Amino acid sequence: MMTVKALNRFCLLTTAPFVGLMIWLLAANFSLSLPQHTYPEPVEVDEAAIGNQMSGLLGNLDTAKKSATVTAKSIKKSIALYRSTNDSMNQIVKIATTQAGRPAKIYDRRITRKIGTPYSQIQSDNLAAQLFKINAQNFKGYALKVKLKTSKGMKMVLGKDKVGEAETTLAAAKRYNAVAGVNAGGFADNRGKRYPLSTTMMNGKYISGFEPSYKDLFFVGMNKNLELIGGKYWDKGQLDKQEPLFGASFVPVLMKNGVSQSIPDKWQVSPKRAPRTVIANYKDNQLLFLVTDGYNENGSSGATLQEMQILLSRFGAIDGYNLDGGGSSSLIFNGRVVNKPSDGRLRPLPTHFLFFK
Repeated sequence: MMTVKALNRFCLLTTAPFVGLMIWLLAANFSLSLPQHTYPEPVEVDEAAIGNQMSGLLGNLDTAKKSATVTAKSIKKSIALYRSTNDSMNQIVKIATTQAGRPAKIYDRRITRKIGTPYSQIQSDNLAAQLFKINAQNFKGYALKVKLKTSKGMKMVLGKDKVGEAETTLAAAKRYNAVAGVNAGGFADNRGKRYPLSTTMMNGKYISGFEPSYKDLFFVGMNKNLELIGGKYWDKGQLDKQEPLFGASFVPVLMKNGVSQSIPDKWQVSPKRAPRTVIANYKDNQLLFLVTDGYNENGSSGATLQEMQILLSRFGAIDGYNLDGGGSSSLIFNGRVVNKPSDGRLRPLPTHFLFFK
């Protein structure tokens, strides 16, 4: 263990150099001074220049503020003008749309009044169909006016969907869930089969090829633009040019371009009167079907073809075509048979025009 004497000796040896250095500094009168360039020279402040600069900055800020205010007001006016113009344009569009539809509505009211008051009608996205009663001097009948809105509103079908097969228009309508139906073209029976007469088309394709028109035979159907097309076609290219979608054949043509056509002698008396089915159109492409009643096919009841022409003219139709009549005349509306079939029941047929909601 270190003694007190030894400890004192250790402390004296440790501090002796520092004590000696302090005694020497005091004896030498030592002083410490820094060179002149160590201290920066004082800078004189030009308060007037600073004031001018501050005034300029404040002036620029004031100008910028005024400019921003003017710009903001201009933007607000532009926005208000845009909104006002947009509202005005919307009003113009609404008025234009309303006005554009007026001629069609006026025309529709005019032709509808000529037929009478519909006693049943169907409105849907695909079509608008109206059913009327006809009470003429020599017969009773029905008018079906159809406005197609889309290509889904109408098509032609084969009996039981097979060439040579037949079914009633009511059966076809039920099978396809159609809201209305009318018998289509003529037919020829052969070995227990019932075949569509002459040129017949479905889905833009010929069922049994193209046959040039002969004698009084015509083709009538709808094209891809939902327009009624019809008449006599001497070659396939002539018909193809009209882009037919579907159609059938029969005799004769009753009206073209609002003018009644001459009826061949044969069809004036064979038979003279009978149940009839006629397809026609208006200048706005609406369709008109006329179906008349008759007790039989012996020529003593029903309508003559001349009387059908009178109805077409009276109702304002443009083109008109006689479809298969007699016991073939069929009119279905909302799931029921509208006309009175001369056979006492509907006749199975190979082609039908059907209409869909």
